[in-house]
Amino acid sequence: MISWDDFEKVDIRVGTIIEATVFEKARKPSYKLKIDFGREGIKNSSAQVTKLYNTDSLTGKQVIAVINFPPKQIANFFSECLVLGIYNKNNEVVLLQPSMPVENGDKIG
Repeated sequence: MISWDDFEKVDIRVGTIIEATVFEKARKPSYKLKIDFGREGIKNSSAQVTKLYNTDSLTGKQVIAVINFPPKQIANFFSECLVLGIYNKNNEVVLLQPSMPVENGDKIG
């Protein structure tokens, strides 16, 4: 169990993917994402979502991400946020998204 104070430490925000490219050097099939979080800035992320999404379908999509983890180096790339998704019965990641357009950087709570 975590406390409410623990949950409040996690900064979860909405952002729009402005660029998606194949991450050639990743060990598992992944994309490099560049995500616009409005006032919170543009952050990079590595996402293992290649089974259900292609780079064209990701560009312009709003996603939910944790933006206050320290950067994590993956091969030659630094992932600055964790894009959130749901593992379906086939262990494929379905991205979490708002049900209607919202402002980049809006806080989830």
